[in-house]
Amino acid sequence: MSLGSRLVNVLRGARLNREIDEELEAHLVEAIAEGRDPVEARKALGSALRHRERSRDVRLVSWLESLRADTVYGWRQLKNNKVASAAAILSLALAMGASTSAFRLMDGLLLRPLPVAEPERIHVVAFEGAGADGKLMTYDSSSYPMFLQMRSAVKEQAELIAVSYEDRVDLTYGSDQEMEKEYLQYVSGWMFSSFGLHPALGRLLSESDDLKPGANPYAVISYDYWTRRFGQDPEVIGRSFRVGDTGYQIVGVVEKGFTGTETGTLTSMFVPTMMKNPRTLASSNHFWMRTFVQLKPGVQVAPVQEKLRAVFRGIQEERAKTFVGMPKQRLEQFFSEKLIVEPAAAGRSNLQRDYKRALTILGAVVALVLLMACANVANLMTAQAAARAREMALRVSIGAGRWRLVQLILVESAMRAFLAGIAGGLFAWWAAPFVVSKINPPDDPAQLLLPADWRILGFGLALALLVTLLFGLAPALRASAVKPVSALKGGEDPHSRRRLIHALIAAQVTFCFLVLFVAGLFVATFDRLSHQPTGFSADRVLNLETVTVVAQPPAYWGQVAEQLRSVPGVESVAIVGWPLMSGESWVNFISIHGAPANEVFSDFLSVSPGWIETMKIPLVDGRDFRREETYPPAAIVNQAFANQFFDGADPVGKTIETVDGASLTRVGFQIVGFVQDARSRDNMRLPIRPTVYVPFRAIDASGALQSKNRGTFVVRTSTANPLALASLLRQEVPRVRPEFRVNRIRAQVEINLAHALRERLLATLALFFAIVALLLAGVGLYGVLHYSVLQRRREIGIRMAVGAQAGSVVRLVSVEVFTMVLLGAVAGLALGMVSVRYIEALFFQVQATDLTMLAFPSLSILGVALLAALRPVMHAVRIDPASMLRAE
Repeated sequence: MSLGSRLVNVLRGARLNREIDEELEAHLVEAIAEGRDPVEARKALGSALRHRERSRDVRLVSWLESLRADTVYGWRQLKNNKVASAAAILSLALAMGASTSAFRLMDGLLLRPLPVAEPERIHVVAFEGAGADGKLMTYDSSSYPMFLQMRSAVKEQAELIAVSYEDRVDLTYGSDQEMEKEYLQYVSGWMFSSFGLHPALGRLLSESDDLKPGANPYAVISYDYWTRRFGQDPEVIGRSFRVGDTGYQIVGVVEKGFTGTETGTLTSMFVPTMMKNPRTLASSNHFWMRTFVQLKPGVQVAPVQEKLRAVFRGIQEERAKTFVGMPKQRLEQFFSEKLIVEPAAAGRSNLQRDYKRALTILGAVVALVLLMACANVANLMTAQAAARAREMALRVSIGAGRWRLVQLILVESAMRAFLAGIAGGLFAWWAAPFVVSKINPPDDPAQLLLPADWRILGFGLALALLVTLLFGLAPALRASAVKPVSALKGGEDPHSRRRLIHALIAAQVTFCFLVLFVAGLFVATFDRLSHQPTGFSADRVLNLETVTVVAQPPAYWGQVAEQLRSVPGVESVAIVGWPLMSGESWVNFISIHGAPANEVFSDFLSVSPGWIETMKIPLVDGRDFRREETYPPAAIVNQAFANQFFDGADPVGKTIETVDGASLTRVGFQIVGFVQDARSRDNMRLPIRPTVYVPFRAIDASGALQSKNRGTFVVRTSTANPLALASLLRQEVPRVRPEFRVNRIRAQVEINLAHALRERLLATLALFFAIVALLLAGVGLYGVLHYSVLQRRREIGIRMAVGAQAGSVVRLVSVEVFTMVLLGAVAGLALGMVSVRYIEALFFQVQATDLTMLAFPSLSILGVALLAALRPVMHAVRIDPASMLRAE
C-alpha cells in the first residue's frame, strides 16, 4: 500500500471502519439466512482488514481525482478573472510577506534558542529598581565579586557563568598600523563545557584557564570569524594577536553556529574573565558582566532565585558602607532593588531590550494588515459567489454534496494563498535583512542570524493555511449552503450578502484606523525626538576618539591638539573625555555649603580650555577654563545646575562639593563659569541634567598631574563635510606622538542622529504599513461600492425613471457603506485608546488624545473613502433609466 493511502487510513479511521464492518456483517447475516455455514460464509467474504484497505484506497483515488479536477478548475477561474485575482494575490503577498518578515525578525532576536545543549535551562540574573528618573527599570549587569559569591551559594543547584558585555575592541596581528575591529567577550572558562559546545579545531577554554588574573592569555575564536578572517586555515591555532598591551594566543575554534550570548552581535573572540583588568575584577562597584544561570536537571527556578536574593541583600549591605554622603532617598532606592532570574534561552542583549516591545507592536500592526487583506479577498469572493450562485445550484442539482462545494472553493482559496505565499516569501527574504541593516549606525551594524530553516518554512505553511481559512472558509460555507430552487429562480436575498460585505468593510476600517493610529504615534515620536534641542552646534564637528597603550601626561595630549590646529581646513580643536551624547556618563551627588548631598544626580564631563567655544555652547557668565587649571578645584556648570541648586541664580564664584569615589572624601570646587544647557547624555527622552564641566587636566590627592590613556579630540572644520578630513587627521595624531592612536572617528551629527535610529526605523515601517492599510481599505471600499451599484442598477434605473435626483441616488448606493466606515472608525478609535496604554512607553511627549493623533487616521480614511466612492457613484448617476426598463 502507498504512503498516501496509509496516511488517509489514519485520517479516516473510525467512521470508515464502522461502515465497512456493518456492510460485511450484513452480507454475513444474509448468507446465514440462506442456509450457508457461518464459517464457510466468513471464508468466502474474506478478511475484513483487506476489505477495509481496498475501500480506503478506492475512496482515496476518488478524492485525489476530485482534488485534481478542482485544482484545474480553480486555475481556470484565476485565469478568467486575471485583474481581480492579481489584486487579491498582490494584497495577500504584501501582507504575508510582511508577516513572515516580522516573524523572521522576532524569531532571530527574541525566540530562536542559542545553539547550546538544553537552552531551556539557561537563565540570567537581572535586577529591578528605580532608575535615575525615578521610574522602574531592569538591568542585568553584575560585578565579579558579586558573581563569585552567588556562584558559591547555588553550586549544588545551578552553574553560574560570567559573560561580559560585548566589547568592540581594536586588535592587531602585527603593528599598530594594522588594527582591526572585532567583538570580544570575557567569559568563564567553564562556559563552553557547560553549554555542551565542542571545538571545530584545537581546544576550548576550560576552568583551569580562568583561575588566576592574567595567567592564561588564551583566546577561542568563532567559526564565523575563522571562516571570514582566515578562510578556515587550520594554521590559525597558535597565532597571536594583541588588544591594547595584552597579547593573546588562539587555542581553538568553537563549533559552527555559536557566536556568543549577545543576540544581535556576532562575537568573534572569547577570552577568560581573568584577563580583565585586575582592578575591575576586584571592584564590587564595577558592573561589567552578565551572570547566566544554568539550572541543573530537575531544579526549579524559584529556590535558586531565593538563594541568590539572600546573597544579593548581603552584598548590598556591604556596598552601602562605602557610599559616604549618599542621600537618604537614594539609599532607600538602593536597598529596594530586587534580584530576579529571567529565562535566557534566546540569549541576552540590549538589542532585545530596546526592540522587544517595538517588534511586538509592529507584529500586531502586521497582523491587522493581514486581516485587512483577508477581508478584502473575502469580500471579492463573496461578490463573485453571487455570479456563481447558479453554477453552485446546478452542481447541487446533479448530486454534488456540501463538502464537495466547500472543497472546490477552498482549493481556489489555497491556490491564491500559495501564489501569494511564494511572492510574500521573496519579499520577506529581502525585507528582514534590510530592516536589520537599519537598526544600528552603519559603522556598527546589528548582526542577526536569519536562516530560512524549518522554523520559517513551518511558519510560512501555517500562515498560508490560516490565510486560506480566513478569507476562504466563509465564502466556501456560504456557497455550499446554496438552495437550487432559490438560486435558479433568481438567487438568494441580496440584502443578506450585502450585510456580510458591509460587516467586512467595517472590520477593515477598524483595522485600518488602528494601523494609522499607531503609525501616527510612531511618526510623531520620531519627529519630536529628532527636533529636541541639544544646546550645541553639531555641524562640521568631528570627534577623534583616541587611546594610548600606556597613559600619557596632559602635556602630550596638548601637543597633539596643537598640531591638529595647524592642519588646513581645521577651525578649532579641543579635548573632551568622550563625545557628547556618546552613551558614556560620569555622575555624582552635589553638596552645597557642607550640607548633606542632594538626591539629584549631576553629570560630570572633563573638557579642555576652548571646548565650550568649539561646541558653540553659549557662555552666560564667568569664563572658560585657563590652561593651568585642573580638576579639582575649577568647575563650570550649566543652567539646569543653577536651577536645581541655586534657584536659577548666577552660580559663578560659589563653591560646591562632591564625594570622591576612590578616597571617599569630600572634594570642593569653585564655579568659574556658567553656560547654557547642552545635552551630554544619549537619552533624548530625558531632560538635560545638572552638569558640571571640569578641566581635562586632573591631579591626584598628592597634587601630581594624572596621566590618561584615552580622550577625544574635538575638531571643528571650516569645510561643510568634516569627514573629508578624517583620513588626514587620523594620520596626523600618531605622527606627532607615536604613542597615540585614533580608535574611532565620528561626526557629531552622526552621533546625534544615532539616538533616533530606532524611532526612525519604527516610524518608517509604521508609515509603510499605514500606506498599505490605506490602499487595502481603498480597494475594499471601491470593490463594495462597485458591487453595490452593479447589484442595484435596475433599482436605480427605475428610481431615476420615476424622478429620483442624483443626490438621492448617491445616498442610496453610499450611505450604508459610509455608515460602516463611521462605525469602523469609532471601533478603531476605542481599540486604539485601550491599546495605547500598552505601547505608551515607546512614545515621547505624544498624547494619544492629541487632536493631530485623532485627525490623522480619521482624515486619511475619509479621503480614501471619498476617492474610492468617486467612480462607482459617478457610474450610478449615469445609469440610463430607459435601458434598465428595457432590460426589465
